[in-house]
Amino acid sequence: MSNFIVSARKYRPKGFEEVVGQEHITTTLENAIKSEQVAQALLFCGPRGVGKTTCARIVAKLVNEFDTQEGENANPLNIYELDAASNNSVDDIRNLIDQVRYPPQFGKYKVYIIDEVHMLSNQAFNAFLKTLEEPPSYAIFILATTEKHKVIPTILSRCQIFDFNRIQNSDIANHLRSIAEKEGIEAEDEALHLIAQKADGALRDALSIFDLIVTYSSDNKITYENTISNLHILDYDYYFKITDQLLNEDHSGALMTFDEILSEGFDGHNFIVGLSEHFRNLMVSKDQATVQLLQVSEGVKKKYYEQAAKMSISLLLSSLNISNQCDLQYKSSKNQRLHVELALMKLAHLSSVINLSNGAGLEVKKKS
Repeated sequence: MSNFIVSARKYRPKGFEEVVGQEHITTTLENAIKSEQVAQALLFCGPRGVGKTTCARIVAKLVNEFDTQEGENANPLNIYELDAASNNSVDDIRNLIDQVRYPPQFGKYKVYIIDEVHMLSNQAFNAFLKTLEEPPSYAIFILATTEKHKVIPTILSRCQIFDFNRIQNSDIANHLRSIAEKEGIEAEDEALHLIAQKADGALRDALSIFDLIVTYSSDNKITYENTISNLHILDYDYYFKITDQLLNEDHSGALMTFDEILSEGFDGHNFIVGLSEHFRNLMVSKDQATVQLLQVSEGVKKKYYEQAAKMSISLLLSSLNISNQCDLQYKSSKNQRLHVELALMKLAHLSSVINLSNGAGLEVKKKS
């Protein structure tokens, strides 16, 4: 069996130019390193899988003028990584402080990367304060955390804080496309955008899903059908189909489509949440100013434009309200299937209700 390396490790950025979606961070760090104005305590905070530890390793190599292309094993004597989740006691921090006393054997700096720093105990934080505020000139501390609010204020005040963003779906999809080209894999745009949506802003999660779909597809192709099948996601087409049925006041067809969705093993709550998201996407498709909020491929965008043209703003707002109320009351309902079916029947006859109310309003105006 060959030594398979997952994409998250194989394509881990070796330089700032390869980091995806964090230009505000990488530009600042690059300028600080070039001007030799790197703070001696940095705090990287943000969601999982957005590049905090990766950027910390790149900083560690660049401040020591090591070759970033040498990979993870470049000059390990200058870079110390500590997992605070499993080394969170006062003794662990004391051992770290003892190491800091000795200057580096190679390069200019000793860089200490402490991951999940919020897991340190209060006593460990307090033991770390003095060293963090006045470290030796050759020591740099880079703290990384997904939960900044759990880090005590006295630590925050001693650090230069960098807030990492969730990565945009379009950036994740473009990155996956470049990896697919390098690996000689054919990938459909719709499939890559679906993986990006499922990852929820975390590039590491997206790469893990990407590997999963490649393994699932024996012909070295990533198709939309394989992706929705493997990830057990409801197809866009179901929502377009059921919305057309609702517009035609075909409540019987809508109920049969919902039954088909349930028979395929999908949850009713996930369906109604997805339907609310579908109405939201139709709403933003109505205006050129908000269309950029639509995080889907170009082919799916065209479908949204076409269906949104058939619906008025008032109809979309009312549909959103009904689907949202169904979502909020779903868990407390005794008969959850009937609860969703009632919402679908209301949606199917919503156009008639709106037209009737508009007609009644005109009659009142005429009489007055």
